[in-house]
Parts: sequence; structure tokens; C-alpha cells
Amino acid sequence: MKTLKDGSPVLVIGMGKVGSLVGILLNKRFTVTGLDKNPPHYDFKLPFDILKGDCADLTFLEKTVTNYEAVVSCMPFYLNLPIANICHKNSIHYFDLTEDVPTTQAIREMAATATSVLAPQCGLAPGFIGIVGADLCKRFDKIRDIELRVGALPQFPNGQLGYSFTWSPAGVINEYINDCEVIHNGTKKMVPALDGLEKIYIGGEEFEAFSTSGGLGTMCETFEGKVDTLNYKTMRYPGHCALMKFLIYELIMKNNRQQLEQILTNSKPPVQEDVVYVYAVVEGWKNEKIKREEYYRAFKPITIDGEKWRAISWTTAAAIAATVEMVADGKLSNIGFIKQEEINFEDFLNTSNGSYYKYD
Repeated sequence: MKTLKDGSPVLVIGMGKVGSLVGILLNKRFTVTGLDKNPPHYDFKLPFDILKGDCADLTFLEKTVTNYEAVVSCMPFYLNLPIANICHKNSIHYFDLTEDVPTTQAIREMAATATSVLAPQCGLAPGFIGIVGADLCKRFDKIRDIELRVGALPQFPNGQLGYSFTWSPAGVINEYINDCEVIHNGTKKMVPALDGLEKIYIGGEEFEAFSTSGGLGTMCETFEGKVDTLNYKTMRYPGHCALMKFLIYELIMKNNRQQLEQILTNSKPPVQEDVVYVYAVVEGWKNEKIKREEYYRAFKPITIDGEKWRAISWTTAAAIAATVEMVADGKLSNIGFIKQEEINFEDFLNTSNGSYYKYD
């Protein structure tokens, strides 16, 4: 079994904005190496070495991965399973950001025989939002409803979609098409993505929220039989949901995800001034009285080590980096599958990377 400690060699796969920042954050404590087919070009030098290579080449990947105590995958969901397989086979700690339910299920099956950590879903949603929701639940004797909402949006939207792809377009499309797990009337069930449209008003501003896949991670399993309602919805500016339904279903773009990804990427490129909204509500009983607890934050771009990072980049990178820290500190198990809702919120915030979430 590999032991993760200060100075341990850690491989970060995928040197996009998120992966690069994950490397920067982890390199303060571990010895990081990045891996990418096309290493990034920034106006500043990354403080760790980068290997050039294709993670789709499994022979190269296995030869490379075995030199590290832990691997953090910041790749699109459809590339994660082979990486996780190699880590499982070689007892290497594995962390990723996937929102994809089948990928997570496959990794969880591997975790039953793992001698290292296998921790998918360590980002913002799934990930941080589940940690927050579970923490709110601790304030109750009995829980009725858990409602979790996250939106990664441009601060200054234009156009009818009111959106920009600061996150993986393939991941967003996957969330918009795949069915969503919920608990409704006390029963775990699947509902279509883009359904359950609702209005949310925060600080006088109107948003819409609708069901998307994967945001709950394993929470439906954890809370089944304990709550009447549990759901996750993505927040957007008004009108977004109807337009995406038109594209995906009326124009039948669901049958050509690659073309849909290209269209959306070309039309809605990333913006620098973004905002991440995190909103969680839990209702239940405490001392036989009905109560409601809420968590709300609006996270904006921040400067880390002299460089400015988008809100979606740092919230995602800090979440997974904090999880790696907690494994190294013994705050989480160093063997098997990690459920995000089992991560203690206070311990998370007290890591060097989780502490970024203390401010907005």
C-alpha cells in the first residue's frame, strides 16, 4: 500500500486551467509532476515539471503512473476509468472530478478490493456541495428535505443562453442529457435532466434551477429512508433551460454530442470574470421543532501566488486538493471509496486548500 505524506510524488493528469492550479496547490506540500498531451502555455512558469504524453496510451500510462504515490485526474469523465484501473491494480491513490454516474459506479466496484484510496467526484458538484449539505444535516434530529444548488456563471452575461463554458463542455452536456437520481416522496428514483424547473431569488436577482445528472454523488444512497426529498439542481440565468431543451431534444442534438459540444464551445467561450453560486437548504426537526438551515456563498475570481484564477477553476481545484490533504493527514481513510458526504466540513475548511472556501 502506498503512503501519502509530505513530499510524496503526486501525478496530476490534465494541465488545463483546473489541473494546472491543482498542481500549483498540491506542489506546496507534495512533489508534483504534471502530465498532458499538449502542455499549457501561460505567462508564468508552473512550479513543477510537466511530462508530455497521451493518457490514452495505456502502456505509457501504466509505466508512468507506477512512479507515484497518488494520481489526480483532471481529465474529461470519459478518460478517467482506465486511469483509475491502473491505480487500483498498482495500489496507487486515485482522485478525480468526474460527474459521470457510470464512471463512479465502476470505480466504486473496484474500491471493494482496493488497497489504496479511490476517490472520484472530488470537485465542486459533486464534491463540495455534498460536504456542505451533509454538514447542515448534522444540526437536526430528523431531516425532511435536502436541496442543493450550484451555478457556475459569467458575472456579466450576454446573449439568450446567459452562459459561458468555463468548465468542460463535454461534462456540462453529459449533465444535461443523463437522467438524475433523486429522493422524492421518500423514494429513490430517476428523473430527466433539465426537468424540475424552479425560480430562485438571491439578493434580488432571479435565477432558474433545474435537475442535472451527477451532482449528488452517492447522497441518495446515504440518505435513502431518512428523508422525504433530496435533489440537486444547476443554477442558470432565466431562459437557459428552455434553449438547451430546444437544442438537445427538438433539434435532436443529443444524438451528436461531439457536434453539440463544438457548437457551444465556439459560441460561448470562457470569460475571465465568472462567479460560482453555492446554495444549500436543509429542513427538519430539532427538539421537536421544525427548522430550516441554509448555506449560501457567491465565489468570485481570486489571486493565488500572484496569478488570477477564475472562480470555477479555484473552487474545483481547491476542493480536490483539500481531499488529497485530508487523506495525507489521516482525516480520511487511506483505503477504498470515499463518499463526499462523509467528509467533515470543519476538517475540510482547516486544510490549506479548503481554507480558500472561507472567503467570498
